[in-house]
Amino acid sequence: MLHSWRDDRTIADIALTVMPGKSLLHSRLSDVSPSYDVVVIGAGAAGMSAALFSAIRGARTLLVEKTAHVGGTSALSAGSIWIPNTHHASEIGASDSAANVERYLQQIIGNRADASLRASFLKAGPEAVDVLENHSEVKLRAYARHPDYRSELVGAAVAGRALEPLPFDGRLLGEAFKLVRPPLPEFTLLGGMMVDRTDIGHLLSSAKSTTSLLHSTRLLARYAGDRLSHSRGTRLVMGNALVARLLHSLILRDVDILTGASLVRIVRDAGEAVTSAILAADGVSREISINGGLILAGGGFSRHAERRLAALGTNAEWSSVASGSNGDAQDKALEIGARISDRDLSAAFWAPASIRRRADGSSAVFPHFVLDRGKPGTLVVDSNGRRFVNEAISYHQFALEMFAHGKSAIPAYLIADAAAVRKYGLGMVRPGGWGTKAAVADGYLTAGDTVEQLAQRLNIEPGNLRETVDKMNAFSQTGRDVEFGRGSTVYQNHNGDASAGGANPNLGRIAVAPFYAVRLYPSDIGTSAGLVTDDKGRVVDAGNRPIAGLYACGNDMQSIMGGTYPGPGITLGPAIAFAYVVASDAARLV
Repeated sequence: MLHSWRDDRTIADIALTVMPGKSLLHSRLSDVSPSYDVVVIGAGAAGMSAALFSAIRGARTLLVEKTAHVGGTSALSAGSIWIPNTHHASEIGASDSAANVERYLQQIIGNRADASLRASFLKAGPEAVDVLENHSEVKLRAYARHPDYRSELVGAAVAGRALEPLPFDGRLLGEAFKLVRPPLPEFTLLGGMMVDRTDIGHLLSSAKSTTSLLHSTRLLARYAGDRLSHSRGTRLVMGNALVARLLHSLILRDVDILTGASLVRIVRDAGEAVTSAILAADGVSREISINGGLILAGGGFSRHAERRLAALGTNAEWSSVASGSNGDAQDKALEIGARISDRDLSAAFWAPASIRRRADGSSAVFPHFVLDRGKPGTLVVDSNGRRFVNEAISYHQFALEMFAHGKSAIPAYLIADAAAVRKYGLGMVRPGGWGTKAAVADGYLTAGDTVEQLAQRLNIEPGNLRETVDKMNAFSQTGRDVEFGRGSTVYQNHNGDASAGGANPNLGRIAVAPFYAVRLYPSDIGTSAGLVTDDKGRVVDAGNRPIAGLYACGNDMQSIMGGTYPGPGITLGPAIAFAYVVASDAARLV
């Protein structure tokens, strides 16, 4: 709880003519002050939130980012935020309680993370949302329906826990718009227009609905206008909207933001409290003294060469995580006695992803979250042409099943008939089938006029694949997948297609030629194993003693979910909640 405010102005009270680029946004280490109350390392959603909460508390704050952009992996994400029991839940009529949430989480997490961390999250989360919305430009809303991923368990909810940021007009950032990490090109239309699920629905229905036609026309007209003066669209949605809202708020709160700089060393006094941080940029290092606390929010270690191989064991080219998440901030904490959690079910969070070579030679990694895997007219097989998983389970569970099944499931093959590709898309091929020919031509998709021909081109035994398809077609008639239970929970049904008219919204015949396949690989979408902290986010040593003045949040901190994935936004929700917790504690020390 915030007990006092050094600056109780709301955003509406601050002159909106404040523009970036003068004294707030820095690319040179020599431009920043020699001393701050709070220094935050890493400018993803966790770090930006921590810096914002610190500034709201009145602390003089420096936000440090090693890359040229702010936002990290958060800017590339859907921006879902899992925080139960906020006022937004009641706005959509959802009834919940902390006890109900804990009951649900305990069944999934067990002893893989301390219950005290969950208690802190459940208390701080709603407070953090209130502070953000009352004292910054961050505005959220609850999804009307977004079920927990283990909806079959006691305590699960269908709606009210998952929030999303409201769309944001990037033009309000002025020149600072260029600081926001752009979304993946494969998640945009027409070379830079961001769209969310609502937009996609309107675009696909524009020929049938006047409302959808008007929505689509406004969307396209806005984008056309944007491209006259910007390299991409300025109507931001999902994770990009969250990051832009945080950046706008930081600028209005006079927070110093330094890009292109890294943490070199954490300095402590004789009493072993953190007193300063040595930063480096362009070959120059500088010591910045810290009065309150140093907050590590560097995004985890997905891009750390040695620790990634040891903990995750997969190819870095399969990662969906932003390039700056290389674990260097964690390394500096380890040097002074911190430790990494080792109780997690998995050291990372995962999703099945397809990979495609771009024209510039780089790799596009496309996580298959919900748009295709669980839809009618699709199935997934291993290299033997056999199913090994319920295709409609959560992406994290799905990828863990790939690992459990072994080498024959890496890659796995997501197969769809022509009708499913036209209706739902297939990976980077859009709904409507846009881009199918090009995807086949460059090898991203494999196509066959018959199931047997597709199998031959995938080096799969044709008889096996034909048998698997025939089984699935029989399941679609009865509505029951007797092998893996596909379509047996509220969550799975939510990601199916009830409008298809089948007996099960997740099942449908695979019968319309040609038939297509895309290769799936387990892709890490963030690390779960992180610095061990107490319930105040204070980093602890081998003896579980807090290291005075050192905090962690986001993926630099151990996941409170212990490597499990209970619902949508279970990384961003705790990231924001613990950003609030650590910033409040650090600012208190000033």
